Amino acid sequence: MTALFHFQSLLLVVLLVICTCTYIRATAPALVDRNRKGMLGVFFKAARIGERLSPYCSLACVAMAVYIVT
Repeated sequence: MTALFHFQSLLLVVLLVICTCTYIRATAPALVDRNRKGMLGVFFKAARIGERLSPYCSLACVAMAVYIVT
């Protein structure tokens, strides 16, 4: 089963994309530019979500880690 059809895996992929895009934007802002269109524009939006909702994203990552470990 792929990650798109299993809700837990889909949620994990979305959280990892948000965290990864936020980290890349913090270290190399030219890679995630707001003027890009298509998939790279989606990466910018994910980075923006991670920047603005960072406490909630980190809590979601911790909750997902605890859920996976248990």
